[in-house]
Amino acid sequence: MTGIKIALNRAMQLEGAIGAAVVDYVSRMPLGTAGHPQGLDLDLAAHGDTDVVRAKLAALHLIGYAPERVQDILITLDTEYHLIRLITRRPHEGLFFYLVLERSRADLDTVRKELHRLELLL
Repeated sequence: MTGIKIALNRAMQLEGAIGAAVVDYVSRMPLGTAGHPQGLDLDLAAHGDTDVVRAKLAALHLIGYAPERVQDILITLDTEYHLIRLITRRPHEGLFFYLVLERSRADLDTVRKELHRLELLL
């Protein structure tokens, strides 16, 4: 099993996780997905979130901040959290985790810590 599959399987074990992806924001392609959030095409959402990542990185560049300063990008919906974590380790530049969580069940602190650990699997 590849590191991506292992990381996605572990991400899906987090309390509240309903979908996960590892995405290449340069090519806009998901490298792997897990879960099936109701009413959400995970591949399409991951593809679209590359625009969010690119916009944030461009804004950071404008103000002179290094991209490594970004720990995550949180999008809060009425019943879900969509969490984007850039993978900034040098061999994996251009990748991010995308995690969809049930808002009522997710512990963001725990999720953030685990995503940091999962980054090391890639």
